[in-house]
Amino acid sequence: DQVGERVIEGPEMIEVTNEKVAVAKEKLKEAHTRQKSYADKHRRSLEFQPGYKYHPLHVISYLLDQIRTNLSYVEEPEAILDRQDRVIRQKTIPFIKILWRNHPEREATWETEESIRTSYPHFIP
Repeated sequence: DQVGERVIEGPEMIEVTNEKVAVAKEKLKEAHTRQKSYADKHRRSLEFQPGYKYHPLHVISYLLDQIRTNLSYVEEPEAILDRQDRVIRQKTIPFIKILWRNHPEREATWETEESIRTSYPHFIP
């Protein structure tokens, strides 16, 4: 402590802290009210016109027979789009580009041939 500096102890410290907390709560409440009133002014209900086309990424629709009783879904490969060998640390590893069932081509992924053979032995001849 420096000379002339007042040290607050005991009940005085608790009272000062409570006052500061009360001021902070009030400021937060004011900010919340201000933001809520702004959001309420700009809120609008959604209305859809006949013939509305939804974006495919906004709706996830799986056939009911593909959803298991425990509500899990298993990804299945549909096609091999490409093959490529990659050299990693002087070792050649074969990769294949997999198109997954119920997914567009842009969501195809590169997988190691070994991992596909292990997970889906019936898929790769």
